Amino acid sequence: MENNMGDIESRSNSALQPGLIAGPCSAETREQVMAAASSLRSTLLGSGDRAWFRASLWKPRTRPGDFEGVGEIGLGWLADVKAELGLKVATEVAHPRHVDMALKSGVDLLWVGARTTTSPFLVQELANALKGVDVAVAIKNPMHADLMLWAGAVERLRGAGLKRLTGIHRGFSVHGQDKYRNPPMWQLAIDFKNIFPELPLYCDPSHITGRRDQVASVAQKSMDLGFDGLMIESHTEPEKAWTDAAQQITPHQLKELISGLVLRSATGSSGHNHIDALETMRAELDLLDDRLIGLLVRRMEISGEIGGYKRDHGMLILQKERWNQILKDHVDKAVDVGLDRAFISGLYKLIHQASIGIQSQAMEAPESVNKYP
Repeated sequence: MENNMGDIESRSNSALQPGLIAGPCSAETREQVMAAASSLRSTLLGSGDRAWFRASLWKPRTRPGDFEGVGEIGLGWLADVKAELGLKVATEVAHPRHVDMALKSGVDLLWVGARTTTSPFLVQELANALKGVDVAVAIKNPMHADLMLWAGAVERLRGAGLKRLTGIHRGFSVHGQDKYRNPPMWQLAIDFKNIFPELPLYCDPSHITGRRDQVASVAQKSMDLGFDGLMIESHTEPEKAWTDAAQQITPHQLKELISGLVLRSATGSSGHNHIDALETMRAELDLLDDRLIGLLVRRMEISGEIGGYKRDHGMLILQKERWNQILKDHVDKAVDVGLDRAFISGLYKLIHQASIGIQSQAMEAPESVNKYP
């Protein structure tokens, strides 16, 4: 991949080598599992101790009648992968029975899926089933963008004494989006990392994108953001996969993706001092951020004055036609100077929401006018 972001550390630096969880979305047959594992073996072994062959055995599906996994029989296939190919194996668990069967079969890593993370009751049941067990567990973010649900799942599992935990960012379900299957909302993953800086954080570009042609670019983005590894679905014949065919890539494509990743460190390449240049740019950003805060404070003060004026003159808070025109005009102006439409639109909607809140307070309590809460 082309380097457009400055200094790069060599891939020979093992500290930068990403962890990897790879394999088909679902185990379908023993032959399919062994073929995938054999084809992925060299790529997985290249990631050292932080590598697992994955295959889901129990599939929580949205609608009944869809393929819901082969179940317990697939545990024998994963055991064969371990015995014959020397790979560590991983599968999803959504019920204490799954945990019990997987542990008895020697599964090395269990992951909690996004649907399960959404339910604290289910997570607690899994935590109870895993209490006192020394096994690696990964926790995917919940379906919707709720950081505290994700954090709560980690805390419940920690409370059960589990030490080897990993977060997996797989994007969030958003109605009406079309670029990604599950938009990444990167800031939420960054916030998760800030809460749990000691936890490894992996990215699942397969579920974020839902399209194999976008997997590599999202994988690279996660590496640029300092993620610790990747979970990628890989099938020897993706078009024929029983589940999620559109987002799986071949083992050869995965090998090319991993070898093509540009891996960076926090300090850049050895032999260069980037601190002074970075500090200069960061200082300028700090000044700009201070100005932004000042402008927002003044904007909210004016919103309070407007709220008082509307109260005194019997006017509605929401002036829908004006708001729609303001949004269109400002977004169009921003796009004309090269800013992202979705970013500006989202920003103005947040500002407008806060402004409506200030005006509402002014309507209810005259003394709050001109005060930013």
